[in-house]
Amino acid sequence: MSKEEMHKILSEHLATFRAWSYAQLSERVERDRQAHDCLEHVDGIAPDGTKYQIEFQALWEGKPHGDVRVCVDLSAMPHKTLLGFIPVYVSDVTDSFIMSPDGRFVGEHETPVD
Repeated sequence: MSKEEMHKILSEHLATFRAWSYAQLSERVERDRQAHDCLEHVDGIAPDGTKYQIEFQALWEGKPHGDVRVCVDLSAMPHKTLLGFIPVYVSDVTDSFIMSPDGRFVGEHETPVD
């Protein structure tokens, strides 16, 4: 699977959370933080047969009840080790967005989500 295909898959999944309201995201930040959990975990298979995992995290950007950052990473399976042998796994592609309490995407020119 190419990096371009990975980014496309990642963007399609990330679109779901971009459609959420600030209230929905902030509620999940608190719930996931208390549970030591992630926003969502997806296992999938690309059209070329490559297995992958996607993990979404939601967290406060700076201070509680301020902006919310949603980070997502995609890793092809099996995981690639750091330098080819160190058992520290790195993502193949990542993306994120930040939503302010008024529903605007920080650093982007988009309309608020309600």
